[in-house]
Amino acid sequence: MQWWWWCFCNSYKVYVMKFGISTLSIIPLRSEPNDRSEMTSQLLFGEHYKILEIQKKWSKIQIAHDKYIGWISNNQVLEIQEDEFERLEKEIPTLTTDILDIIEGDFHQPIVIGSVLPFFKSDHALINNNMYRFSGNKTQGYSQKNQIINNAMIFLNAPYLWGGRTPFGIDCSGFTQLVYRLHGINLPRDAYQQYESGKIITDIKEIEAGDLAFFENKSGKIVHVGIIMDNNQIIHASGKVRIDKLDEKGIFNFNKQKYTHKLRSIKKII
Repeated sequence: MQWWWWCFCNSYKVYVMKFGISTLSIIPLRSEPNDRSEMTSQLLFGEHYKILEIQKKWSKIQIAHDKYIGWISNNQVLEIQEDEFERLEKEIPTLTTDILDIIEGDFHQPIVIGSVLPFFKSDHALINNNMYRFSGNKTQGYSQKNQIINNAMIFLNAPYLWGGRTPFGIDCSGFTQLVYRLHGINLPRDAYQQYESGKIITDIKEIEAGDLAFFENKSGKIVHVGIIMDNNQIIHASGKVRIDKLDEKGIFNFNKQKYTHKLRSIKKII
């Protein structure tokens, strides 16, 4: 072995990519590797990810379905083999559709709407060769666009939570992402990222219930997103998941009797 290669190998640790999956109901994803750091998103049961970096107590991961990066506690990491990760990447995910349900492995465990049932067959999901029994409602993606509003209404009055993705706390882009995921469409995590999806609607006659409306701040940055409904209404997460009036100016909050969000544009995703 040449001296320079020996020095290189002993000076640097070569990281081999690892992979993981969530077997907990909800795992907080944080911006930095500590418990006091901002929660930027959440992992739900059955969602898989790449492990980009491992520290003493924390792992930096990239969620597979939206490529979002953050830190989770090593106490909540469950590693899987690369071949299982690759098979999950090729699979059309089966998602739970009730607000709260139970999955049975070695014990009963609550899971929320949008949880993934890996390799689901004959009422069982399979993770790391462990079977999880599930007898609730599920989907691999609804085919009709009007189902988007039905899915959105499930979250009505859910409290707002920065970084949240569940009926017990959800933010504006987590709401639109999860609703569309139930429809079989993976959107990016943040509102400004979702704005890069779909096409801008220029003809008002083309606007349909289920399209996404995006809103900007004074600097022109996309900071909010919601789902168009019929009758000039929008359902969105602001304080809670709520229904407000929408016009060419933006969102008019009836309770506050004022406009709260300035409309940038409306985009058609499907």
